[in-house]
Amino acid sequence: MSRTVAVIGGGYGGAAVAKALESEADVVLIDPREAFVNSAGSLRALARPDWAHNMFFPFETLLTQGRVVRDRAVSVDPSGVTLASGERVPADYLVLATGSSYAYPAKPGSDSIIEAMEDLRLTHKELRQADRVLILGAGPVGLELAGEIKEVWPGKQVIIADPAEELLPGFQPEVVEDLSGQLDALGVELRLGTGLAAPPSTEAGQAGAFTVTTTDGGQITVDIWFRAYGKSTNSGYLADGRLTTLNAQGQVSVTESLNVEGYDHVYAVGDITDVAEAKMAGYAMQHAEVVAKNITARLNGERPTATYQPLPHPMILLPLGTNGGVGQLPSPEGPFVAPVAMVSEYKGTDLFTGRFIEQFGPTV
Repeated sequence: MSRTVAVIGGGYGGAAVAKALESEADVVLIDPREAFVNSAGSLRALARPDWAHNMFFPFETLLTQGRVVRDRAVSVDPSGVTLASGERVPADYLVLATGSSYAYPAKPGSDSIIEAMEDLRLTHKELRQADRVLILGAGPVGLELAGEIKEVWPGKQVIIADPAEELLPGFQPEVVEDLSGQLDALGVELRLGTGLAAPPSTEAGQAGAFTVTTTDGGQITVDIWFRAYGKSTNSGYLADGRLTTLNAQGQVSVTESLNVEGYDHVYAVGDITDVAEAKMAGYAMQHAEVVAKNITARLNGERPTATYQPLPHPMILLPLGTNGGVGQLPSPEGPFVAPVAMVSEYKGTDLFTGRFIEQFGPTV
C-alpha cells in the first residue's frame, strides 16, 4: 500500500501535520517559502528588527524523513498536486493547509528570509522617524501593533481607527474593559466608529506627514500609517474546480473529521476550512492534531474517529508588548478571562518562539 501524504502549505497547521506524519508515511511538504514563518512575531520584529530572526525556522529542520518541495501549488485533483514548475506530485492523501494572506507587516511579503528581514528593517527605519502613527483596524493585529510600538517608543502618538462600533465583539465584557484600560494607560487613542473619507496620500509604512479626513468630518494628522485589516484565503490553486468548489470566502467545506466534503483521503486545516470560528493559528494547530490522527488510523487500516468541534465561545491571547495584554480561554465552566501575567507567560514574552524551537530546532 502506497503511503504518500502531500501537505500543501507549511504554516501553523501544515507544518504540524507534516511533522506528526513523517514517521508514519512518505510526507511531501509543498511551500514556496524558504522557511516556516511564525507570523505572530512579525509586529514585534517591525518594532525590534534584532528580534526578527526568531520568526523563521527552516523547513529542513522540521522534517528529518520527509521531503520539502519549495514550489507553489497551481492545481489539485483527487490524485495529486500540480506545481508552478510543472512538476506533478502524486499522493494517496492530501492535506490543504495554505492559510491566508494579510497586509504587511502582519505577514512578511517575501518568500525569502533575507528579503523579509530587510523589508522589516527598512520599515522600522520609517517608523522610527515618525512621531505620530495611524493604525487602520482595531482587530487583534492593529491592537498588538500598537502595543509593540508603545513598548519601544512610549512617547509616540498612536491612533487606532476602525469603522466598527465595538472593540473585540463577542468577547467577555471584562476582557474588553481590561483591554480598553490598558490601551488608555499606554496612551493609545482608540477611535471606533471612525473610517476614512479617502485613503491616505502616502503608502502604508512610509514616513511623511499627512492629514486624513474621517467619515465623521474630523481630521487626523500623522506621520505614518499601517493597514491592519484585509485577510484573504490562499485558495486560488483550487479555483479550477478539479478538486472541490469554494465558498464566497474562498474556503472549502469540511466534515467534522476535517475531510474535504466528498473525499475520505483529502483533508483541510486552518484558514482554508469553512469551520465557523475565527481564523487563528491556535485553531489551525488543533485541526492538525485531528487530521494527523485520522490519516494515521487509515494508514494502519483502522477506522478514523477523531473529530473537531469549534468552541462555543471565541478565545484569544492578545499581548500588548511583552508585559501587557488580555486573554480569553476555554474552560469547563465557560470562557475564562486570563490575567495579564498569564497572557505574558503564554504568549507575550516570546510569541511562541520556544514552542517552535522544540518543533523545528533553533531559529535561523
